[in-house]
Formats: sequence, structure tokens, C-alpha cells
Amino acid sequence: MVDRLNYRIEVTGPVEGRFAEILTPAALDFLAKLDNTFAGRRRELLDARRVRREELQSGEKPLGFLPETRRIRDDESWHVAPTAPGLEDRRVEITGPTDRKMTVNALNSGAKVWLADFEDATSPTWHNVIDGQINLYDAIRRNIDFTTEAGKRYTIGDEPATIVARPRGWHLVEKHIRIDGRPVSASLVDFGLFFFHNARQLLARGVGPYFYLPKLENHLEARLWNDVFLLAQRELGIPRGTIRATVLIETITAAFEMDEILYELREHAAGLNAGRWDYIFSMIKNFAAHGADFVLPDRAQVTMTVPFMRAYTELLVRTCHRRRAHAIGGMAAFIPSKDPSVNATAVEKVRADKEREAGDGFDGSWVAHPGLVPVCREVFDGVLGGWPNQLGKLRDDVHVTAEDLLDVASAGGEVTEAGVRANINVALRYVDAWLRGTGAAAIHNLMEDAATAEIARCQIWQWIRNGTKLEDGTALTRELAVEFLDDELASVRAELGTGNRLDDAYEIFTETALGEKLPSFLTTGAYARYLTDAR
Repeated sequence: MVDRLNYRIEVTGPVEGRFAEILTPAALDFLAKLDNTFAGRRRELLDARRVRREELQSGEKPLGFLPETRRIRDDESWHVAPTAPGLEDRRVEITGPTDRKMTVNALNSGAKVWLADFEDATSPTWHNVIDGQINLYDAIRRNIDFTTEAGKRYTIGDEPATIVARPRGWHLVEKHIRIDGRPVSASLVDFGLFFFHNARQLLARGVGPYFYLPKLENHLEARLWNDVFLLAQRELGIPRGTIRATVLIETITAAFEMDEILYELREHAAGLNAGRWDYIFSMIKNFAAHGADFVLPDRAQVTMTVPFMRAYTELLVRTCHRRRAHAIGGMAAFIPSKDPSVNATAVEKVRADKEREAGDGFDGSWVAHPGLVPVCREVFDGVLGGWPNQLGKLRDDVHVTAEDLLDVASAGGEVTEAGVRANINVALRYVDAWLRGTGAAAIHNLMEDAATAEIARCQIWQWIRNGTKLEDGTALTRELAVEFLDDELASVRAELGTGNRLDDAYEIFTETALGEKLPSFLTTGAYARYLTDAR
């Protein structure tokens, strides 16, 4: 605990190993400066989020493009900042948590960019949060290695990927760091510690402090980030405009404000990313009670080729390229399998997905596993040739309306018993892994993270609330869902054996998928109960 003239900073988590190298008095003072300056605005914006969500859920105020910001959308004269060093070519990006093994493997993967993830791919235990900062600190200084259990040692190669850190979203707090007794914004903890320790070192290496910004719901939240960047640069004496940020468009409300978000961040903006999984979750969360027209089919059937998803991604490319910003495609969640037939099918699906994105004008795309980097790179190499990006592909042919973005019924498809069971199975397995400290879990040949788990349990809630009928005509009731849940729990328990958190995962799933309300499993009482201080 450190007392200052006007506030008290307290670290309630254990300061063990090298944690003190990150949690220095100067770094904590920097966090306090950020949080004291912006805590009030953050709370106001989160309150506004809740109000807007209630309006959408009730149908009181329909969603559309903002009339008050039309001048920003119509003005062709403004553009984002010039491309920053290390971000000129983003044809393949790999995502993953910031544990030591992933840090080394991601940097050596052959990808152009590594999204170093403190968000959906990281279970936010105290150890994971601070250990991740240590690993990035070492990686930026080329002082990191990893040795396998078999004794094989890995170090960073000569051409590592550019690091782009993703802090947690505005809605989360870091309860292990408190100012005057209140927890600090998790966004500012992740951003602040990374920026404070590494900004100058990155600049000395010819790149800069780069970030992915998750879960934004409107342009005012982007404005808050821009003001954070301005203050952070000023406090450390870093030139204004040094930071670059890529915003994930992963909420339906943000999809209506892409121009405005880029405008607010324009001196720091690098691009937008099509965060497809959270986008689907956002659609369900906001319109779950709006009847059959907003009921999506099995998760596996909601592909990027269904009309409302095509509208979203094509609008993203058009918006980005009008503003000279990069458009980055969505996650290929498939992971290589030891089964040759499964592996061949997965690779072809990834190839088709990346061919569609490259053909649409995206400048690059995401993969979740080093084994898929060559596939993504090959596809974009074939389209880009010697060019680093497709910023010149303006997509003037794209004209997307509000009705196009909200046309959920266009997805078609059906809800099946197999799909219901798959959602339950994935949710149980993922939440079990998350509670044991793993935020990116390989499940059924897919890399699942918090976003896909949210979709899984959110769909169950929506199907029950709408009395959705399965392919055999049986309505999905709460009682039937519980029957499936008990079956899947028994199946997963038999496979995993002991030493798991399946009972806790069962309770969390019941609380967040089968109750009257639809909370996030990250923000329920379950979060406080199971993610303890000791972990």
C-alpha cells in the first residue's frame, strides 16, 4: 500500500516473483493518474450503455445510424493517421494469451502481428494479468525464452511479429489494485502497465505502443480512449500521435458508428477488426427478447456468408478504406488436428474463409494457431502480391442500410438437438478451463474463448425464452435444457476425470443461461466467488 498526498494506492494481490518489477511505485502512480482522471467518465459511459441496452431490448428506441453525426459520415475529407512502423503489412495476425509459451510461439509464428491478449483469451487471474506484463516486458527487450518439459528451448527469432496488446474492456475492473478503496478499471491497468514500461523501448526499436480496443459500443467510448492516449503520452513525454489503436467492431451498436469511432481516434487510429464472435453475441444479447425474427440457428450455421454478417463486414471494409485505415478480418478458430481427415477439412474451411475476406478487400486476417499462419499468408499473398495492403480497394459498390445490419432472419437455418447439446458442452468445458486459469481452450478442434462461451449460453437462453422448436418439432423448454445439461455434464466429467471445476461451471451455466435474466458470466456473482484473490 502506498499513500500519496491525495490518494491511497493499494495492491491486494500477492506481489511474488518478479511482480515488483511491474508494480513499481512510479507505474502505480501512472495508473492512479489515469484512473483518477477518467473514472467518472467511464462510469457515466457504462451507465449510458445500460440505458441503451434497455431501450434496445424493450424496442423503445430502434437502432440506426446517428442523425447527429451524419456530417462525419458524409465528409470525405478526413482520414486517420498515416500507417505506423510495423503495421504497414498486416496480412496475417495471430491471437493468443500472454503466457510465456504463447509469447515465444506467437512472435516466431511467421505472422506479421501478434495480438497479445489480456482480454477474451486470458482468464483474468491476478497471476495471469501480471505475469503477462512480465512476458511482454521481456519479449520487447528480446530477453525471453521457453523450455518444454522435454527440454527443448525456444527463443525469439530475427523477425518477430509486431506486438499489439489488447487490454480488457471498459466494463471490467481489476479488483487487486485499488485507489482509495475502489477497484481500478481493468482497461487502464492493462493499457497503463504496458505503456508505462514499454513505450520508450518500443520506439527505440523502431515501432511503437500499439493496441487493440475491445467491446466498444459507441464513438463516445472511443473518445474516452483517445483522451487516455493523449494524457498517457503527455505524462511520459511521448510524442502526441505515437500510439496506434485498432478497434474491434464486435457489438451491433458499434457497427452503426464505424466512421464516428475512427473519427474520434483519427490521430491514433490504425484500423478496424471484424470481431465476429462477440458481434453475434451482441446481436443475441440486445435482441434476445424480440421474437422469432431475431432467433439465430445453431452456432455452427451462423457463418460469415449469411446476409446480415456479410453486410457488417463489407461495410467495415468500405468504411476503413475511405478513411485510409486497415480492415482486419475475423478469427479462424480452427486448430490443427492429429486426425488427417479432420485437419484437411478444417484447413479448407479456413482457406475458404480467408479467400472470401481477401476478395472482399480486407488487408489481413486472424488465426488462433501457428499452424494456420501459412494458410492465411498464402491466401493474402495471392491477392496482395507485392503490395502490403488493399487500402486502394475502396468498395464504392457497397451500400449497407440499417435494415441490412439487423436482418437476423436472413441467416435461415434451424436449431437442432445436436446444436443445443454442443453449446452446453462447449460452455461447460470452457468455463471449467477459465476457472482453472486458461482463457483460450482447445475444444472439439476449435480454439474457444470467452466470446464463444458467451454465444453458447446466450443462445440457450434465447431459444428457451422463445420456445424455439428443434428439428423434430419439440420445443426447447427449461426442463429439456436441464436434461441436456445433466447429460453433457456427466459426459464431460467422465472424460475429464477429477481435478476440474465442472460443478462450478454447471452452476455458472445455470445462473447465466437458464435464469430469468441474461447476465454475462464474467460479471455475475460467480466471477467474485470463483476467481478468488489467491488465484
